[in-house]
Amino acid sequence: MAQDNKDTGFALPAPDAGKTPPAATEHPATPAATTDTTTTEMPVLAGAADTSSRDLLVGGGILLVLFIAFFFARGAYANALVVKRVPPNKANAAGWWLFVFLASISTGVVLAAVNAAKFMAPLIIGPILAVALLALVLTFVSGRR
Repeated sequence: MAQDNKDTGFALPAPDAGKTPPAATEHPATPAATTDTTTTEMPVLAGAADTSSRDLLVGGGILLVLFIAFFFARGAYANALVVKRVPPNKANAAGWWLFVFLASISTGVVLAAVNAAKFMAPLIIGPILAVALLALVLTFVSGRR
C-alpha cells in the first residue's frame, strides 16, 4: 500500500541567465499602465485570522493563574474591609464583586492578546466591559458600612 510520491513540493524554477526581461528591452519611458500584465489583489478580511488551539490553551492557562491570584486578592480585600468595621457579609460581597471585576477585565485583555481581530468585536468585548463596570460599581457600593 506504499505509494511513491515524487512530488517534492514547491520548487523555484532555474534562473534564465541568457534572457532579459521583456520590459527591459522595450522603451524604458513607457508608462506602466500600457503593459499587458494584470495583478489580482486578494481581499484581507478583518476576522479572517484563525486562532490556533495552542494560543487558546496558553490564554486559558494565563487566565487560570490570574483567577487564582484574584481569589486570594478577594479574600485580602474582604479582610481589609472587616478591619475597617464593615460587616463581614458586606465585606465578603464586595470581595466577590472585586473578583468578578478583575476576572472580566483580565478575560478581555487575554482575549485581545490571543486574537484581537476576532475577539475585539463589539459584540464580544462590550458585554465583558459592561460586566466589569457593573462589578466595579457594586464593589464599592457593597463595601460601605
